[in-house]
Amino acid sequence: MKPEGAAWSAMKRKQESEETTRFADMFAAMGAEPRLRIMRLLLSAHPEGMIVGDISSELEIPSSTLSHHLDKLKNEDLVNVRREGTCLWYTASCDSLQELLGFLYAECCTRNKAIEPEKIVCCR
Repeated sequence: MKPEGAAWSAMKRKQESEETTRFADMFAAMGAEPRLRIMRLLLSAHPEGMIVGDISSELEIPSSTLSHHLDKLKNEDLVNVRREGTCLWYTASCDSLQELLGFLYAECCTRNKAIEPEKIVCCR
């Protein structure tokens, strides 16, 4: 019985480690000021999203630099891209953001109550 329990525990730790690494990478991707601005803008344009030219104009980020930031966000599953004709439309990946927020919420607000859930201000 012990080896099964130990194997299960090791598997669970590995899974948690992989999940934590994934979320750390997502936070790192949003950790640059331009990318956080991009995420806010795309969330404000949800669910339609925006094309690169409009994102560039709105945030005053050159297209070449913007492409780099969008690629980083896309690689971490924080944005989705769809092609319509010659346009690429970018949208925030709400599913990934929900997972990321759930990861934080589970620790701070449910397991050890470091922050009382009702004290979380979600909107201004």
